[in-house]
Amino acid sequence: MMGRLVCAVGLFLGGHLMAAEPLRLDAATKSDIVYGEAGGQKLYLDLASPKVTADAKGPFPCVVALHGGAWSGGSRKDLSKPIPWADLGVPETTLSFIEEVATLGYVAASVGYRLSPAHKFPAHIEDVKTAVRYLRAHAKALNIDPDRIGVVGFSAGGHLAALLGTTDKAAGFDTGLYAEESSKVKCVVDFFGPSDLTLYAETPGIEKAFMRPLLGGTFDKQPELFRKASPVEYVTKDAPPFLIFHGTADFVVPYVHSARLHAKLKAAGVPTELVPMRGKSHGWFGDDARDSHERQMKFFAEHLKPAGQ
Repeated sequence: MMGRLVCAVGLFLGGHLMAAEPLRLDAATKSDIVYGEAGGQKLYLDLASPKVTADAKGPFPCVVALHGGAWSGGSRKDLSKPIPWADLGVPETTLSFIEEVATLGYVAASVGYRLSPAHKFPAHIEDVKTAVRYLRAHAKALNIDPDRIGVVGFSAGGHLAALLGTTDKAAGFDTGLYAEESSKVKCVVDFFGPSDLTLYAETPGIEKAFMRPLLGGTFDKQPELFRKASPVEYVTKDAPPFLIFHGTADFVVPYVHSARLHAKLKAAGVPTELVPMRGKSHGWFGDDARDSHERQMKFFAEHLKPAGQ
């Protein structure tokens, strides 16, 4: 689930655009920033920031990017390093996903988090929330507007992005450093993230391969744990706007996940848009990737940038 193909989707969304759109700002990167420590390991993020100019001084809105990999693989580097695409028939790009986002006027952070099976849920979302609090605590030094932070996630990262958008401190996931800061985000872009983990009880193979490493048990014995890890369980009217992309032929994370999340958000009165990628599976390329990227950046501009910027 959510392995090489998922990483490809996230990076391709940035890389494919390089030849088609002029860069608006130069980007500067900082790698291997320690944002916390948990479970006996240091936690890192990589940061890409627009270079300050006379016309763009900041503070800039911030986009937090969360990689996929079935909660047990993948890396923040999937979104912060260029990738050679020769084996997929796509030219090598010179910018990473977060660098491409930074050229459009955002500070972009690719966040690493603890992985299963060594670390069980809720370690992953606890780390992501700590990262958001870190960015707020250091907003002035990082030239970030702390009131304009959004998140995008791919697959397992989409699941974490949705949890980040739907949960508050009452959920119990805000542990660790920078407790005085909020982990709330202003908007969420979710690329084919699982939203109702109870659905995997119907597919024993996937439950065994992915839910047991993540949660440490099965639905028949620990149904409450599957619900605790499901974004659909936390939706309220206070959730931020969502933009959701999902392939209608996705056999790894079936389309029903995003349909269910979208329906819950809509019923709660939360602004939400679900974009069905017709006939697509767990990722897509080419013009579809270009369109997805353009739509997500328009969404971020609408919700994170002041009017007129």
